[in-house]
Amino acid sequence: RTLPSSSDDLRSGPFGVLYDAVRGNSQVLVNVRNNHKLLGRVKAYDRHMNLLLEDVKEMWTERSKGGKGRSDVGGGGGSGGGGRGSSVNKDRYVGKMFLRGDSVILIVGNPAALAATASAS
Repeated sequence: RTLPSSSDDLRSGPFGVLYDAVRGNSQVLVNVRNNHKLLGRVKAYDRHMNLLLEDVKEMWTERSKGGKGRSDVGGGGGSGGGGRGSSVNKDRYVGKMFLRGDSVILIVGNPAALAATASAS
């Protein structure tokens, strides 16, 4: 059995999504561990899934507490909270970003095309 060379390793399989994104200068959507989403262009990557991203839009949701200065009596468990707090979608633009690979959960290649096919069906 022959082992593939390291350059072939980073072009096929799961790394194929990143390879295609670098070659085509297309966007990817990256879910990271802090529940933020990153939409940007991959300029480089390595076998640890470290990513060099450009033109990144970082998106996340913040939940306001929603009480009038009192603690959450009754213990809602944190999820739901009885419908009192509201969710606020936030985002920011980052020109260049190095993302350490251990924080990557999921990478979706060409999310614009994926959204177009979803809305067409």
